[in-house]
Parts: sequence; structure tokens; C-alpha cells
Amino acid sequence: MRMAASARSVSRIALAATLAVSMVLRPGLAAAQFAPGDSLIRDTEIEEILHRDVAPIFRAAGIDPKGIQIVLIGSKDPNAAAAPGVMMVTTALIMQSDNPNQLQGVMAHEIGHLAGGHSFRSGEMQRAGMVPMILTMGLGVLAAIAGAGDAAAGLISSAPYFGALGAIGFSREQESRADQAGATYMEKAGLSGRGLAEFFDKYRYQEVFAQYRRYKFFIDHPLSSDRIESLQVRVAALPHYYKKDSPEAVAEHEIMKAKLEGFINPQASLGKFDEKDLSYPARYARAIAYYQLKEPEKALKRVDDLIAEQPDNAFLYELKGQIMFEFGQVEGAETPQRKSVELRPDAPLLRINLGQTLIALNSRPKTEEAIAQLKKALTQEEDNAAAWRVLAEAYDKHGDEGLARLATAEFEFNVGNMPLARQFAIRARDRLPKDSADWRRATDILLVSQPTGDDLRRGGGQGLTFSSEVR
Repeated sequence: MRMAASARSVSRIALAATLAVSMVLRPGLAAAQFAPGDSLIRDTEIEEILHRDVAPIFRAAGIDPKGIQIVLIGSKDPNAAAAPGVMMVTTALIMQSDNPNQLQGVMAHEIGHLAGGHSFRSGEMQRAGMVPMILTMGLGVLAAIAGAGDAAAGLISSAPYFGALGAIGFSREQESRADQAGATYMEKAGLSGRGLAEFFDKYRYQEVFAQYRRYKFFIDHPLSSDRIESLQVRVAALPHYYKKDSPEAVAEHEIMKAKLEGFINPQASLGKFDEKDLSYPARYARAIAYYQLKEPEKALKRVDDLIAEQPDNAFLYELKGQIMFEFGQVEGAETPQRKSVELRPDAPLLRINLGQTLIALNSRPKTEEAIAQLKKALTQEEDNAAAWRVLAEAYDKHGDEGLARLATAEFEFNVGNMPLARQFAIRARDRLPKDSADWRRATDILLVSQPTGDDLRRGGGQGLTFSSEVR
């Protein structure tokens, strides 16, 4: 698990102790609308659960869920938004939802806005900065910091990037239409619409608050008693109204909430999930909390107990490896991290963890394997800035100066730092064999990273034509 900055290809939650570090911001993005410290989180386990929750609703709306990227934002405000190819959800929304159906209901409401084209028609997306956000959503961002891992937790402030999530307000008419569309999609997906009405009724009190006291979601999505009652009547009349969440969905929902509690509120979570609670989510939360509170022995003991019961759970090995890595047991971290990749070879974030550990072992064969693992991760998620950053470190340690600079150029390009992307692309060209595939890739980055006249003259015009499609 990792909390990091900006779009879809960040690596896991990193730097466990902090809730707000630094932000890498692409040019032209919206001004901050979220509170300081709001952040993007990458966590394979949570993203997959959310995707399973929302996939049937997207299908009901006629949208292929395979192309949907889950963007999880660390925030104290319950909030969500849907954009083309993206579903954004805050940690507070997950933690304050009582069951999967409530969370699905809010996401269905947001899909109703998306399908209705509410923000697109009015031009509010341009004013809010949503357009540049969506255009750069596939580029990836800063993620790999020494000691970072998918099982670690930390936050890198990304309020400016996600300003668009809080910058688009909807009219009451649009809200009502999104309610009705959301209810329709839930029913078509075979889900109860009860959760949608329940969630809004739960926050009915926000209606009487002054605007500055309201959650941002309810400023942008104005509530009214009439609207809530109309929605309640509608969903109560639908055939699937009494359908309950499956035991599997409930269990996964509790795991998400417990995991977030352990990472975000470690001290409080030890009280909330005391030792008498022997459920899996409670024990998982306690293991994470002790890790966050810098008590690795207690954390590892609890993780080992969980692994003994669930030997095929890749995310437990991921957590164990990250705890060991961050607390100096680098050699020991390799085995659980390797096991996590073995169990989930399709998860690039786990490979980045392993690659980072292999580099830290300071062995040429291990560094060569790290390069292979990171290149594999990049075939799975080619715009993962974390992988490019760690790959640059691996190439540098291996003595491949040209490739190290090219990987750094890729990293800077993916986080939107065009001046540095340009500089490192030039340095890579100077060190790579002319006309090789890597040299041509460096040329591509140079050409799209706002080169100056001096840059072009320095290149002498040699090879300064596009050789391939640039992301």
C-alpha cells in the first residue's frame, strides 16, 4: 500500500510515518480544492476490491469496467467523482460507509453524473482543471522513495492535482438526475439501491450547516430532504431493494476499512480493534498499526500468525517484506517479497517492491535481476514513474550510464517535469549508441518535453524526428 502523488501509475503507499510530504505537480493543473495533506494512495488490494465493487455498475451504465482506473485519495472528507476512465474515491468515504452497498450507491451516483455528461456540457471541467487532469491521467507520478512499498503507508500531498474533484459543483436538478440514474444502474446491476438512499440520509444533517462546515462532497452535491425522500421512494419500489450484500463483499469491505484505519490512525485503531477481537480485519489492522507505530517485532509476529492461516495471501507477504525492508532487515525482506510476486505475478507494484530490495542487497547479480523485474513491471504498467525511478537507480548501480539517464528522463516525463525530462533525455542521447531504440526513445522525450532552440541546436538536428508514439 502506498500513498503518493498524482495519477494512475504510482507505486504503493510509502513512507509510513508521514501524512504529507512533497508533491510533484504537472503544469496547468487546477488550484487546490481539497484540504492540505489530501493525497493519492496506491494499494493493489484496496484498488482491486473497489474495482470489483464498481465494475457491475459501470457495466450497467454501458461502460466497460476493464478500462477504469481506481484513484484512491487520502482525505478526511467523504467524496467521490467519476471521469472518463477513472473512478476517484476518498479514504473517508470508504471508512464512513457502513457496508459495500452504501459505497456502491455513492459510486453509482457519480457514474450517473458521468453518464449524464453534467460537468462536460457546462464547461465546468475546463474551469475546474479537470481536462488537463484527465489528459495526463495516464502518465504516472512520483512514487518510489527509498523504503517505499505497497504494504507501507505514507502520504504525499496532492491537493492541487485533485482540485478538480472538489471544484465541480452540481445543480439540484443534476443531483436528482444522478440519483435516479444511480438507482437505475444499481437495479440493472442486480444490486439494492438502498445503500444510495441510506448514505445520503445518514448525512441529512449537513443540509442545515453553514457552507464552511459542510463536507466538500455536500457543497458540490447539495442535499435536500425532498431529494432524499424522493430517492427513498424510488429505490424502495425496485425489485432488488431487499437484496443484501454477499458475505464476501462484506468481508472485503471490512478489510479495506481495517487496513486504512491501521495505516492512517494507528494509535486509535489499537483501541478500536483490541486484542479480544480475533476477526481477520481486526488482526490485520493491529499488525499494520504496530508497523506504523515503529514496533516491528509486534507487527511481524502478527503478520506471521496471519500468514500461517492464509499462506496464499500475497498482500500479507507484501506487508511482511515491507516491514522488514523499512526496519533494516533487507536480506530477510527478499523472501516474502519474492513470494508476493510469485503469488501475484500480474501485480506490477509488488515487483517494484522486490526490485527495490534486490538493488539494496548490493550484489551485481541481484541488481541484474532487479532490472529484469522492473522492466517486467513496466510491461504491465508502462507509465509507472516509480518503476522508472528505481530502474534508473539499478542501471546506475550496474554502470549503464546512458540507460540510467534515459530511465530518469522517463521518470521526469511521467511526473510532468518537462525541463528535467529534456535535460536527462539529452544526456541519455550523448551516452547511447546513435540510432539504437533507446537513443530514439530519448529523442522522442526530447521532442515532446518543450525543447529550446539551444537544445535543438545541440542535437544538431540529428535524429530529431519522432520514431515512435510517445505516451
